[in-house]
Amino acid sequence: MLSQKARYALRAMLHLAAKPIAEPQQIADIAEGAAVPRKFLEQILLELKRRGLVHSVRGRHGGYQLGREPKDIDFAEIIRVIDGPLALSPCASRTAYRRCDDCTDEATCAIRKALIDVRNSTAKILEQHSLADAMADRRKMKPAA
Repeated sequence: MLSQKARYALRAMLHLAAKPIAEPQQIADIAEGAAVPRKFLEQILLELKRRGLVHSVRGRHGGYQLGREPKDIDFAEIIRVIDGPLALSPCASRTAYRRCDDCTDEATCAIRKALIDVRNSTAKILEQHSLADAMADRRKMKPAA
């Protein structure tokens, strides 16, 4: 299940994607615009910054901005930064593989096969959905004024 922290991260990133990349946004503005509690947002932005998804700009007109173009940041990457691997079990993970403690035969485990299929399908969808795609979807869904 997607954590609340990951939802907040996605909303903050979508807020930044809606702004010109050259105009850093202050934390207070991001928190308000994305409806994210500021105390959580600060932690989230630090994690995203460590992974290069956002940059911080110091100074009076500083703040945060996307680290790359919105088309180059997908939902899977954001979720992995915040929540870790997409797999439901460590034996099905590509990035954090670990054999299950109670597994008798990984090669014939029907549970593992199903979880790998779920991981692959989930990753495929999330990796193909960028911030730019989400912004385009948002524009399509907005009613005409």
